[in-house]
Amino acid sequence: MNAILLTIILIPALEIYLFIEIGGKIGALYTISLIFLTAVIGIYYAKYEGFNTLKSGMGQLMENEIPIYEIVSGAALAFAALLLIIPGFATDLIGFLMIFPPTRKLIFNKFSTKISKEKKINEDFIEGESEDIDDKK
Repeated sequence: MNAILLTIILIPALEIYLFIEIGGKIGALYTISLIFLTAVIGIYYAKYEGFNTLKSGMGQLMENEIPIYEIVSGAALAFAALLLIIPGFATDLIGFLMIFPPTRKLIFNKFSTKISKEKKINEDFIEGESEDIDDKK
């Protein structure tokens, strides 16, 4: 089964389960209030971190460096803000983990080492051109 299709099915099922469980423990009104509160706090903090990332990226541009981390970090912050807007506790948890700089750096380091390992595998090959030589001249 396709991983994207499985994710599209499992995330809402997990969110519904969490809504039922948490709503049963603290009540429906508090659950709805908590969803709105996490969205507002998350969007505010995403905006704050976004400005910090933009400021850091501009500083690197002034030093004639390419702000690669800031570009990827800005995209991650936009995705985290989207996850925080979507109602749900699991998406909020993932969104908050992506917003905080220490966890964001851990996630990036994990993916960057995975990509660099894949790149090292491809570096073992020698690229070149070949030409067929016919024996009939």
